[in-house]
Amino acid sequence: MRPSRGGRGVLAGDVALPARPSRLAVRALSAAVVVVVVLAFWSVDIQWGRLSDLPSEVVRYLGLMFAAPEWSKLPEALWQTWRSVAMAWLGTVLGILVATPLSLLAARGHGPAPVRGALRLLFAVIRAVPEIIIAIVILSVTGLTPLTGALALAVNGIGTLGKWGYEAIEGIGPGPVEAVRAAGGSGTQVLRWGVWPQVLPAFGSFWLYRFEINVRSSAVLGLIGVGGIGDMLTSYTQYREWSTVGVLLIVVVVVTVAIDAASGALRRRIMEGARARAVQP
Repeated sequence: MRPSRGGRGVLAGDVALPARPSRLAVRALSAAVVVVVVLAFWSVDIQWGRLSDLPSEVVRYLGLMFAAPEWSKLPEALWQTWRSVAMAWLGTVLGILVATPLSLLAARGHGPAPVRGALRLLFAVIRAVPEIIIAIVILSVTGLTPLTGALALAVNGIGTLGKWGYEAIEGIGPGPVEAVRAAGGSGTQVLRWGVWPQVLPAFGSFWLYRFEINVRSSAVLGLIGVGGIGDMLTSYTQYREWSTVGVLLIVVVVVTVAIDAASGALRRRIMEGARARAVQP
């Protein structure tokens, strides 16, 4: 065994062994991550001494909220929760109506390259802006109404549904698409008969998952006064009526978990189909 010329490796007989890869880039990246983490902790004004009081404070507030909940507020809490769910549903439907055709155009092989690039950039920009910022912009036109929250959820949903949509389209099998084209089908017919039947189950799953996200986001949007359970939570929290806040949190958790469970079951049924049942002889 002898070193090769130029120090690029080691010769073992007539076989050149590769040189050991340099780990300089990995070490530099690790050092950069450490520096960023340290600077993040250094720049945030964290009162570390108060962390020791956190467990006792959490227990105290949990007692204030759930020791004696104000159940007389339950009907109003259910009504405001329904408004939040309706806001989420409307935002989801509007997002689907806009994002679905745009995702078809943004998919590779189904839309012009300039259009694809513009739509993908649009989806990325929308996803970079939180719903609450979008709602603040929209409320200057529509005011503090549930419609503002629904429109904000719809706009944000266009970014996520559009991205999920064109990625699903680009992952389908080429067989049906080629068959429609070989039969002389137009671009619209290719999308209708070659693409849409393949992506419909994935799209249905995406729509349900987006509805789940919108249900949770609608409560957050209520913090800026667009209505719903979040608006009610903000009001009673500001007045420190913790027994009412406890009832509101119970309603939010129960409704959200129920919607997530139902949506999850539907998504599994769409993607996996019905389970086969054993036939008794």
